[in-house]
Amino acid sequence: MNDEFAARLGRVEENLGRVIRGKPDSIRLVLIALLAGGHVLLEDVPGTGKTTLAKSLARSLDGEFRRIQFTPDLLPADITGSSFYNAKEGAFEFRPGPVFANIVLADEINRTSPRTQSALLEVMSEGQVTVEGRQQALPQPFFVVATQNPGDFHGTYPLPEAQLDRFALRVTLGYPDAAHELEILFSHRLTDPFDALEPVIAGPEVLEMQEQVKRVRFDRSVAEYVVRLTEWTRRDSRLRLGISPRGSLTLYRAAQARARLEGRDFVLPEDVRALAAPVLAHRMVLDTKAKYGGAQTSQLVAEALEQTPVPR
Repeated sequence: MNDEFAARLGRVEENLGRVIRGKPDSIRLVLIALLAGGHVLLEDVPGTGKTTLAKSLARSLDGEFRRIQFTPDLLPADITGSSFYNAKEGAFEFRPGPVFANIVLADEINRTSPRTQSALLEVMSEGQVTVEGRQQALPQPFFVVATQNPGDFHGTYPLPEAQLDRFALRVTLGYPDAAHELEILFSHRLTDPFDALEPVIAGPEVLEMQEQVKRVRFDRSVAEYVVRLTEWTRRDSRLRLGISPRGSLTLYRAAQARARLEGRDFVLPEDVRALAAPVLAHRMVLDTKAKYGGAQTSQLVAEALEQTPVPR
């Protein structure tokens, strides 16, 4: 296959690796979400590099970037925009909100109310904003990178299930190991590595790569494997909410993106298995008994993978 695709993404991965040390798997998952045409939720404790990763990706892609700091007093109109009366023109005009950009960083998204969080539903699903009955298209490519602190932290609100379902992947960074943390200390000795980052690909290239991902071959037997996995979640009595068809389609597209990143023009079952937890776990809702019994959705995904036959 032509290695140009891998070379482009390799430059982005290298760029991000200069700032986020020792997390190549997490970086790759973020890029898979981008290539799949979805959005990504970065979830971890403060100080692990969530915001830095989002900002570094935006700079690497050379697109228009906006950062929204989510706070308890944020209103939906502060995100999407609103109409105002222009006295000079004698008419109402639409003033675009910060979502009108290529890369939107929704920082600490779970520190605002569910009402404001819901302002992103149409934005993330349709790539548009509707204000007073008028639709406004967002620039393309459009990619939301949201960060959130764990739900048991002070001052956080749980994301609604419908909101979580809009994120293609949920990614955690975790603490670096000792060797990479030492690298981080010395890399900041004189300057911040982020300041030295330069754009390596442009928006039109991202759109082109997203189209290439859609052409990756998906054998029927592997597609049936995806459906069997999602059906497993709908039958399990410990789940109040299993995987929706949107989740199945997201896993389908993410597997295509992973295959393309690996230099293949066809999907293997291992692509599906590698992405099952990042794509599916945050979409599943435990029933009350399972939740307070200590069950984790990631554990249920592992059970589904173990119990569902893998196609040859």
